[in-house]
Amino acid sequence: MKIAISGLGRMGSQITQKLVENGHDVVAHNRSAPAVDTAVSFGATPAYDKPAVVAAFNGEPVVLWVMIPADVIEAEIKDWLTILPAGSTVIDGGNSDYRGDQARAALVEAAGSHILDIGTSGGVWGIKNGFSMMVGGNKASYQLVTPALDTLALPRGGHEYFGAHGSGHYVKMVHNAIEYGMMESLAEGYRMLKEGPYTDLDLAKAGDIWQQSSVVTSWLNDLTREALHENPTLDGISGVVAESGEARWTLETAQQFGIPLPAIQTSFDVRLASQNGEVNFATKLLAAMRNKFGGHNIDGQQ
Repeated sequence: MKIAISGLGRMGSQITQKLVENGHDVVAHNRSAPAVDTAVSFGATPAYDKPAVVAAFNGEPVVLWVMIPADVIEAEIKDWLTILPAGSTVIDGGNSDYRGDQARAALVEAAGSHILDIGTSGGVWGIKNGFSMMVGGNKASYQLVTPALDTLALPRGGHEYFGAHGSGHYVKMVHNAIEYGMMESLAEGYRMLKEGPYTDLDLAKAGDIWQQSSVVTSWLNDLTREALHENPTLDGISGVVAESGEARWTLETAQQFGIPLPAIQTSFDVRLASQNGEVNFATKLLAAMRNKFGGHNIDGQQ
């Protein structure tokens, strides 16, 4: 199918490449030209500005996947709506706050188009393993873009439709909050191995055996043991861990509904404390994990 990708960062560029390599007609747009040039090397059609994206569809409705940070998504959608033809489909594939999705949907629908919120997980490994995509919004639009989602899911990913606008981002938000708790538990456990009563334990070796059909076998543990094999003392990692919003929004929603989330709250608090200088082996390992699955910086920046 024909689809435009706007926002060619770590995941947006991989989404573009995966679609192109599997036969889709992809128009690549980014605010910086070098990212577009890279997408062209994959076989994408270049669009160095927004009007070029619309022109590439020859007057037909545009299918536009926007992959940008949450703090600029609303302004970006408003800007796109000034030039998108009626009947277009906008996909918000980033980690946007679900609480704004209904208003954004009303804005898009008032312009005669539709919007999907697609929470997308898989990090920098999605191109190889497949992406996991959680979808909310207009169901007919979901069916329209299913060929692209089927491709992005290959070989071990998937996609599911959850219903009303915001539901896809909501499911992804909770997913990321769970991720915070799981990462914190692993990081604390490895710190216990390092700083507990046995001073000569090989942490990477412990991770290896845990990964062999133990109860904590997981992709996160696999990435953690890889990080420890590569850098056993985590040299060069500051231990400052960023929080990108999803756990915060989950905790705010939980408070609204009177749902206690002690593990997620604690994991969130640890990240905030690290930004105020409370760093240790566990926070360094958290940063190393984030780098492994998402390509995030190890200095606490996004």
